[in-house]
Amino acid sequence: MELGMIGLGKMGGFMVERLVRGGHRVVGFDRDAAAVQRVAEKGAGGADSLEKLMSQLKAPRAIWLMVPSGAPVDQTIDLLTPHLAPGDTIIDGGNSYYKDSVRRAAALAQKKLNFVDCGTSGGVWGLTEGYSMMIGGDVDVVNRLAPIFQTLAPEADKGWGRVGPAGAGHFVKMVHNGIEYGIMQAYSEGLDLLRHKNDFGLDLLQVSKIWQVGSVIRSWLLDLTVNALSRNPALEGIEAYVTDSGEGRWTVIEGVELGVPLPVISGALDARFRSQDPEPFANKLLAMMRHEFGGHAVKTTAK
Repeated sequence: MELGMIGLGKMGGFMVERLVRGGHRVVGFDRDAAAVQRVAEKGAGGADSLEKLMSQLKAPRAIWLMVPSGAPVDQTIDLLTPHLAPGDTIIDGGNSYYKDSVRRAAALAQKKLNFVDCGTSGGVWGLTEGYSMMIGGDVDVVNRLAPIFQTLAPEADKGWGRVGPAGAGHFVKMVHNGIEYGIMQAYSEGLDLLRHKNDFGLDLLQVSKIWQVGSVIRSWLLDLTVNALSRNPALEGIEAYVTDSGEGRWTVIEGVELGVPLPVISGALDARFRSQDPEPFANKLLAMMRHEFGGHAVKTTAK
């Protein structure tokens, strides 16, 4: 089966490579000519314009987008649409907001174009381990594209599936990432507590390795934690700044809108926000309030 891929960053490039290895014909396009060259060296076709990309694909065509969420997706679709014909399909494999995917699917349907949203997990390990894919879209369209998903997945019949209509794929991926926030926060807090128990002299790497086998809390995230601690046990040179992709925010907002309590995910998101603030004003204000009502000492910064 053949596929067009727009957006050949690290993850997009790895996906192209996995598809080529699986016997698919893939034509890639990216504004960065070097990215196109990299996938060409892996056996994919390359194009330096959308027109040339489309001309190399047979109808009905399938174009997979791996571009940043939000405006870049809309802009790419707007540029791509004039070159599409009824029956063609756009697959959004990025981390788009599910409501945007519902909107895009409806707009493209008016032009008799198909839209599939594919929440994709696996990161840089997907090339060797395969990708977990949560897919939204028309049943017949997803079934027609099944060979693509089967090749990208860890196994042909595992790790991927159509979860509902357009928008459902990105909704499930959004919640997946919210859960990820919570699990990561729990590991981080637990290991930090162990680190502070100075009288036991605990070795975080040793404990993490023990947990890897037979423990109820063993997981791939724990394996990755072990990898990180093995390379840098004290995490020297790492700034305590944790970014958020936006999916955690969307998950919490959805919980509010549906009246579903999400205390763990919300707390994990709050922790990331706090890490991003170089001078947490709220903490300064807390210190001053204690000083005002109780005369408690305030730690000041050196001038």
